[in-house]
Amino acid sequence: MSKKQFKAESKRLLDLMINSIYTNKEIFLREILSNASDAIDKLCYLGLTDDQVGLNRDDFKIEILVDKDARTITVRDNGIGMSMEEAENNLGVIAKSGSYQFKGEMESDKAEDISIIGQFGVGFYSAFMVADEVTVLTRKYGEAQGVQWVSSGADGYTVSPIEKESVGTDVIMHLKADSEEEIYGSYLEVWKIKALVKKYSDYVRWPIRMDVEHQERYETGEKNDDGSPKYDYRMVTENETLNSMIPIWQRSKNDVTDDDCIAWYKEKNRDRKDPCALVRVSAEGQVSYKAMLFVPGEQNENVFSGDNKGGITLYSNGVMIMEKCDKLLHEYFDFVKGVVDSPDLSLNISREILQHDRQLRIIGQNLEKRIKGELEKLLRDDKPKYEEFFRNFGNDLKVGVCDEYGRYKDFLRDLLLFYTSEEHMVTLKEYVENMPESQKSIYYATSASVKQAMNLPQCQEVRERGYEIICLTSPLDEMVLDALREQDGKSFCNVVTDDLGFETEEEKKAAEERDIENKELLDFVKDSVGEGLSKVRLSRKLSTQPCCLTTEGGLTLEMERYFRHGPSEEMRKLRATRVLELNPAHHSFEVLKAAFESDKDKAKRLSRVLYALAELSAGVDVEEPIEFVEAVAELF
Repeated sequence: MSKKQFKAESKRLLDLMINSIYTNKEIFLREILSNASDAIDKLCYLGLTDDQVGLNRDDFKIEILVDKDARTITVRDNGIGMSMEEAENNLGVIAKSGSYQFKGEMESDKAEDISIIGQFGVGFYSAFMVADEVTVLTRKYGEAQGVQWVSSGADGYTVSPIEKESVGTDVIMHLKADSEEEIYGSYLEVWKIKALVKKYSDYVRWPIRMDVEHQERYETGEKNDDGSPKYDYRMVTENETLNSMIPIWQRSKNDVTDDDCIAWYKEKNRDRKDPCALVRVSAEGQVSYKAMLFVPGEQNENVFSGDNKGGITLYSNGVMIMEKCDKLLHEYFDFVKGVVDSPDLSLNISREILQHDRQLRIIGQNLEKRIKGELEKLLRDDKPKYEEFFRNFGNDLKVGVCDEYGRYKDFLRDLLLFYTSEEHMVTLKEYVENMPESQKSIYYATSASVKQAMNLPQCQEVRERGYEIICLTSPLDEMVLDALREQDGKSFCNVVTDDLGFETEEEKKAAEERDIENKELLDFVKDSVGEGLSKVRLSRKLSTQPCCLTTEGGLTLEMERYFRHGPSEEMRKLRATRVLELNPAHHSFEVLKAAFESDKDKAKRLSRVLYALAELSAGVDVEEPIEFVEAVAELF
């Protein structure tokens, strides 16, 4: 029996297959089991019109046999099998898919009735990642003679006729010797095979069976001293079904309640808490798919290790093809967990990457609308629960608003919440709806905490007018408002840096004249404080507070705090352009003015004290605390 050679391009592809295409060796079992499932699909389909098949649906099965001494794993099916010609064509030519050809030969209206997992004919060759020799014993339905196909890899294969009692296919994989890099013998362990079937092939529609040995207690027939039966233990072997076959998301809502789905989620994700939202989808049309998605009820405990991400597991006809598909949902919904199962996905030869993502985009767009709708429903019907969700995952949504130059801002804006007090959160839409008619802008203040933001001196006049202030506690919040730009025609106004819009033209003119009159004093204060201060001016916002600290330019004090903990020295050195504002109506300004005219040293100390007070009220660390204490002490 002469050895036949793969075609040159097939050799190169086989080498690529073994060394490059598949990044995870353990998926070899998924591929072989998928091929076995396809073979049973074909014979089951033929049995609908051919009475000679002699098998009903309950007779079909896939078996896994392990021989540790021979170091082999066998996957056996009682599907349609292959003839000599098909074995040569399907196994001797890489990327020649018998499954795909079978589907193509069917009438177009019937082709949609059968789902074929393998469509590129290379999954079989993943066996060579773990095996140094693969033997295929097969007999096609309707033929009396079987076929043996044997190959050790790219050096070629042999094919010969054999006697085979039953229809179907055995794939016998002789595992490679163990090495320092890979313990191939681990695939001979029952626990390992059970874990791989559970992970990748749990929802294959045919039973995957295997002999499993376990300990059993039995009565010995003897009695203990107290007369009770004596027991002993023995090892017994039972043929177990390793896969569940019917995924919970494939079952109708009449058969599976939301509580059943939540119980499945908690067990699958080891989550102690119920999810705060559940999305169940069964879609047919341009792309058919079923989905079951969950919004977790809390952040993952391993948030700092990177394990807090959600992730959608992608299935095709019950076969897992991607554990965490990052192409389905945008990053702003990264926290969502669940499964999507579609027969319409176009897979590439590795099944680990999708060849075309058109179907994924369609599915993803539909799912994102459903997720958003479910979150809006939660916000509408159970706001306290939504607020808890937002505290957990609001930053994901905020990053999404800022991402890609605000491309998704309008999709996400109604899901955002902002504090207007330490206890109360509102959407921007709610804020605008609650605005008095006299209010023209959406006012916001930024600080390290909500309480600190509410107590900023610049907020006083806004609050006295009965206007709510949105409190921002991180630079990300500021970037979100920059991306949103406006809400329902209302612009955003930073109470610290922007014109509040309360002054008349006459008041503005009077304030400018007052600045000119006090220019010498203001310059003196600036020089007294030193390089850290860019400008000193008289405030138009303060009513009862003596002073406040504000900034000019794009960098705010909150951003400065953020950059101070940045990864680079250059970033940590970034400083906001500080402006000290003095309240000309406050007693302290009169004291300062008098000291400037009679005692310059005292005026200098007062200038530094006022600047330090402004830093403290702004939530900024006083740069020279000892000097501040000494300056205050000298005033007594």
